[in-house]
Amino acid sequence: MQQSAQQPYAKPLMIAAVVAFIMLLTRGSHVLTHVSLPDASLALFLVGGMLLRKINWFVFFTVLATLIDFGAASADSYFAFCLTAGYWGMLPTYAVMWLAGMWLGRQSNRLDALKFTLASVISTFLAFVISTQTYYLFSGRFPNTGILETIQYGWNYLPSHMGYTAMYLVAFWAAAKALPKLGIIVNTAAAA
Repeated sequence: MQQSAQQPYAKPLMIAAVVAFIMLLTRGSHVLTHVSLPDASLALFLVGGMLLRKINWFVFFTVLATLIDFGAASADSYFAFCLTAGYWGMLPTYAVMWLAGMWLGRQSNRLDALKFTLASVISTFLAFVISTQTYYLFSGRFPNTGILETIQYGWNYLPSHMGYTAMYLVAFWAAAKALPKLGIIVNTAAAA
């Protein structure tokens, strides 16, 4: 009886531990490993929103991402370049991904290819626009000429931004479809 009482907490903790590990491995790759892996944070916020859904988890992962960034900046000043007033734009950036994940989590089939793809593409694109625009408009590193001009600065980052996030989300989706145990986690985590 005691084991079943602990089970509702075990799944979210296990999911959160995996998400946190991947975030540390990819976001912190510049200081934690010799291999620089592409940042999986946006994909992880979508997956977190889908599987964990609660605002407490969103706050936890936002704080974790921020601590990783500031930790990396303290270890190597090169990484401090993006830590400007524009950095606060990451909060709505992550929120867009989390909310898209929450929306997916409420669907009867969270892994429906069309819904998953649409939610992933739209939220990743919105996250790109928010993060790019807040950085270019509020960092103080670029001439503040207006939104239309600042959009031109960031568009060259769009393919990698969309591509890396898509790579991680496709890997998650494929694993969730292929591995029955992970599929069960995906389909029942939101109910826990």
